[in-house]
Amino acid sequence: MSDVIKKATRDSYGAALVELGAEYDNLVVLDADLAAATKTGGFRKAYPDRFFDCGIAEGNMMGVAAGLAAAGKIVFASSFAMFAAGRAFEQVRNSIGYPHLNVKIGATHAGISVGEDGATHQCCEDIALMRTIPGMTILNPADDNEAKQAVRAAVEMNGPVYLRFGRLAVPVVTPADYTFKIGKGAVLRDGKDVTIVATGLMVGEALTAAEQLAGEGISARVINMATIKPIDRDILVEAARDTGALVTAEEHSIIGGLGSAVAEVICETLPVPVLRVGVNDTFGSSGPALELLKKYGLCAENIAAHAKEAYRLKK
Repeated sequence: MSDVIKKATRDSYGAALVELGAEYDNLVVLDADLAAATKTGGFRKAYPDRFFDCGIAEGNMMGVAAGLAAAGKIVFASSFAMFAAGRAFEQVRNSIGYPHLNVKIGATHAGISVGEDGATHQCCEDIALMRTIPGMTILNPADDNEAKQAVRAAVEMNGPVYLRFGRLAVPVVTPADYTFKIGKGAVLRDGKDVTIVATGLMVGEALTAAEQLAGEGISARVINMATIKPIDRDILVEAARDTGALVTAEEHSIIGGLGSAVAEVICETLPVPVLRVGVNDTFGSSGPALELLKKYGLCAENIAAHAKEAYRLKK
């Protein structure tokens, strides 16, 4: 995949907002003094009367977002994942989730790939936090193509949505004719021996792992699970039935994220071996993003190793 286009999903998010702003005159965007980093700055330039900088006061921003949504606006509230999901959790839960308001939380700089900003900004717990809020839809797109479609899908549905975007430029892995649908996973590569269920930037790593496994005689199915909640139960049960073993891959803690969501479905429906690749109950550290992904095992080699172990366990 060295010759494919690479783009950070936060850039895709910013571009999608500008495009949608022209179509929806009731769409407003809030940010917490991070418009240059979250890429909402393009919307601010295009529609200055519909952009509001709430300052470094994320909890307050979520309250403002709730009020605007209650008044009939489609609201995007943006900050880094650590602050959008972490610092502002109570306001997201009580002011947005509880009344089920039409607020879209655009959380950027999620996961270890934030890099040099270090552990305080590398939020690997946000999906877990958001999964606990009743009625919260969670989207974690894999690439530029899917990210733009996910933002549009969020606008078109009514209710709270948590959208997770990354800082690091990642390859485009979805095909040109790909159509994103909330609540649906997508098989990007078929296989019969083991299934890799990946989300976000780990989808590209999963496809690379599948290539490595093919060279060792193991046929791996790769599922892109961009919607973490509501999760696509049908595609998971089908994978368990067809391949008999699953591996999850996410740039998030293995506690409470994609791995937990998949394990819950499989345990309740068709128990087969499920192994999880993610951040192993630890904090991050400062360093170049690509080096950190290797350090924490968020790479194709580790996915392949787990897939081989899952394949062995099913025998």
